[in-house]
Amino acid sequence: MTQPEDGIRRLIEARHHDPFELLGRHPATRGTVIRVYLPDALEATVVCAGDELPMERYGQSGLFQWQGELCPAESDYRIRWRDAAGYEHLQQDPYRFLPMLDAEELQRFNAGQHFHAYRLLGAHCCRHQGVDGVRFAVWAPNAERVSVVGDFNHWDGRCHPMRSRGSTGVWELFIPELPPGTLYKFELRDRHAGIHLKTDPYGRYFELRPATAAVVEQSTYRWGDSAWIQQREQRDWLHSPMSIYELHPGSWQRREDGGFLSYRELAEGVIPHVVDLGFTHIELLPITEHPLDASWGYQTTGYFAPTSRFGDPDGLRDFIDQCHQNGIGVILDWVPAHFPRDTFALARFDGTTLYEHEDPRRGEHRDWGTLIFNYGRNEVKNFLLSSALYWLEEFHIDGLRVDAVASMLYLDYSRQADDWLPNIHGGNENLEAITFLREMNMLLHREHPGALSMAEESTSWPMVSRPVDMGGLGFSMKWNMGWMHDTLDYLHKDPIYRKYHQDKLTFGLLYAFSENFILPFSHDEVVHMKRSMLNKMPGDDWQRFANLRLLYTYMFTMPGKKLLFMGNEFAQGREWDHDTALEWHLYQYPPHHGVHKLLAGLNRLYRETPALHRHDFEAEGFQWLDCDDHQHSTLSYLRSGGGANAIIALNFTPAPHDGYRIGVPGPGGYRLAFNSDSGQFGGSDLGQIPAFESEAIPWMGQPHSIVITLPPLAGLIIRQA
Repeated sequence: MTQPEDGIRRLIEARHHDPFELLGRHPATRGTVIRVYLPDALEATVVCAGDELPMERYGQSGLFQWQGELCPAESDYRIRWRDAAGYEHLQQDPYRFLPMLDAEELQRFNAGQHFHAYRLLGAHCCRHQGVDGVRFAVWAPNAERVSVVGDFNHWDGRCHPMRSRGSTGVWELFIPELPPGTLYKFELRDRHAGIHLKTDPYGRYFELRPATAAVVEQSTYRWGDSAWIQQREQRDWLHSPMSIYELHPGSWQRREDGGFLSYRELAEGVIPHVVDLGFTHIELLPITEHPLDASWGYQTTGYFAPTSRFGDPDGLRDFIDQCHQNGIGVILDWVPAHFPRDTFALARFDGTTLYEHEDPRRGEHRDWGTLIFNYGRNEVKNFLLSSALYWLEEFHIDGLRVDAVASMLYLDYSRQADDWLPNIHGGNENLEAITFLREMNMLLHREHPGALSMAEESTSWPMVSRPVDMGGLGFSMKWNMGWMHDTLDYLHKDPIYRKYHQDKLTFGLLYAFSENFILPFSHDEVVHMKRSMLNKMPGDDWQRFANLRLLYTYMFTMPGKKLLFMGNEFAQGREWDHDTALEWHLYQYPPHHGVHKLLAGLNRLYRETPALHRHDFEAEGFQWLDCDDHQHSTLSYLRSGGGANAIIALNFTPAPHDGYRIGVPGPGGYRLAFNSDSGQFGGSDLGQIPAFESEAIPWMGQPHSIVITLPPLAGLIIRQA
């Protein structure tokens, strides 16, 4: 048997960059030659048109060859082989199939213009040349050889080396007759003979941690939310109510054995709870696949895969579908700011810094021990843009909350003076990340009208939620971290000292309309010794609950959309622990159940009162009535728009105010719409006067006024009748 010796040697040593050069069917001087490499085979035969054609073994290697005249069905031959244990196998030859990836699509990927790269790369069940199987593709431009490995080949990288698509850096292989559910990884040999066993960056489903293999996924789910999607596209979200329930699926509730609820079990419990409370949206902490429970999902290894902790991808599709059919939107917490160093995932993927920067001054987050994406590399940008679109397209997600945006914007974010590199202009702005964020937002809004993007951005970077064509970053909304910190700092103080800190509550209105803000009390505020929301409040039990009810009333009447972390809706006592369920037993106690009823009432009033939501982002919907009464620690303001005005009066001390006169915008009747001190919420039931008639006494800059009783540590919402 005469062979190209160098190629054979490289194939046997599992370092051949183009196995199709040798393997499969090729023209020969005498007809046709068929070669297969089966390292576990003792003998092999070509099965063609009913004929059994014995193959000749090359030395002691696993290379077998048959050479002869063309058989009638040479394009449809199979290989029969017997292993050392005596078992016989009959299979299609992967190396007889033509390439599948389109050259133009690969060029678009390399140019950073393939926004659906998840359809190009990864593992896809398909039919090729009349045969069912799985097409694998991966980007690894600096690898010497890449193989698909899995249970089907005993994780042996010699068995299924992939075809290089040359300068594109992409490798592909169609493996016939592999079924959905197959476990797989990629084995890469770098140019220094190092071997790397990597999971698929575009994998859509993974084994349950701590196992890390990808799973060939093929969805069979049929959606039933077309009416929701159509409504979302037509909805004026800027002027609509939005109240978000932030959810960590792993600790909302647990099974009796301590195990996780499945996506479908979560739907059965979470959806009725959220509907009862009146939230408009659920925001999922990252459910993208991640190896460590304690990261809460923020150290992502699977940017296209729902975590298998809670079931298969179709389980998540069903959860989202059920939410939509019950009138609830779903937002995904998404993490393009950094990724973990786990050796099985993206880090040094092909033996080089492929997804990250080589220089640690650009490529590492010192605080978090994670790596930073190289946003300036086209293929990396494609990876992230495709991930963003993937969740909207394949899972009908209604929006993305983008984590740690500040760390993306600044090259010197949380770094020492000598530990960062300036941009080409000498500044600290990460120009590539800015370009990426703008492109992401433009793409998301263009491709999916009505879908939202929200930035967790904690600095004074301008125009985060302004359109790109105006010079902004293009986000729909931004978390108002300043408002959150100031508000909690104020409420944490004993009421006797609050009069010295009134500015904590008023300062935020100086910039409240500079961005489209969300007012967040998120998971970050109830961990790491920060205490639960209830236990942040000062005083005895009664005062702590009253303060919390007052805080929520203040939140729901201030301009901005709302976000509240799970457990806060019933005043959980302990800090959030990702390893245990919420303290649901507290519902049996009236003060805790009262907080639930209060939030349900606030959500209902917020949704049904245009004045409380129509101008959340516009100054015309807010007017101070009195923000200077720091001696009594009271605030009063007017919300307007879309109909009857709402007058809000807040008392941040435990002393009630009888005969409290408040200005109103016009003559006529006014009625009490909400009292956080109501007995049904656990309050003292003070101030329960159902209706008021205005007097022509100018007050607080208004032409008329009414007299109310302002309860202790409480808020009132009064509407024009």
